[in-house]
Amino acid sequence: MRKGEVEEVALKVGGFSQTKKLVIGALLGAIAFMLQSAGIFAGIGYLFSMMSTAPLVIASLLSLKIGTMTYFVTIFLLAMFQPSELWVFPFTTGLLGLALGVGLKYLRRSIFIIPFAAICLSLGIIILLYGFKFPILGPSVTTNFSGVVILAILVFSLLYSWLWQFVSLFIIKLLKRILPRP
Repeated sequence: MRKGEVEEVALKVGGFSQTKKLVIGALLGAIAFMLQSAGIFAGIGYLFSMMSTAPLVIASLLSLKIGTMTYFVTIFLLAMFQPSELWVFPFTTGLLGLALGVGLKYLRRSIFIIPFAAICLSLGIIILLYGFKFPILGPSVTTNFSGVVILAILVFSLLYSWLWQFVSLFIIKLLKRILPRP
C-alpha cells in the first residue's frame, strides 16, 4: 500500500513541468528556511525547527535534482538571514529530509529506508560533533570521541528516522488527496 502511494504521488508530480517543479522546490526551500529559523525561539520554536525536514522530503519526491536544489536554497537563505542555524540544518534536519525523500522514492521498503536515513543523520551529527567540534548535543556531551555517544546517536537516529518515515507517509497520503490526477 505504501509503495503504491509513493509511486502515485511521484507520478502526479512527475507530470509537472520543469518550471513548476523549480518554483515548488524554491517555495519548499523558503518554507524549510522559515521552519528551521523558528529554532531561535525557545519552547515551541524547537518543534517548528524539527519540521524543516518535511519540505525536503516533499522536494525529493519531486526529483532528486529538485530535492538537492531545495537543500541548497535553504542553506543559502540560512547563511544570509540566520547564520546561527547554518551548522545544524545541513548536517541534521536537511540531510535527514534528503535521505528520507531519496529512500521513499528509490529504496521503497522500510527495512532499507530507515537504516539509510539513520546512517545519514548519524554521520551528520558525528561530523558536527567530532569533525567540527560543534556541541550539537549540548554542553553535557563533550566533543572528545566516545563509543557510547556514537552508539546513542545511532539508536536515536534509528528511532527518529522511523518517526519521520511515519510522518512522511502521512504527508504523502495528504498529497495524494490534494494533487490533481496526471
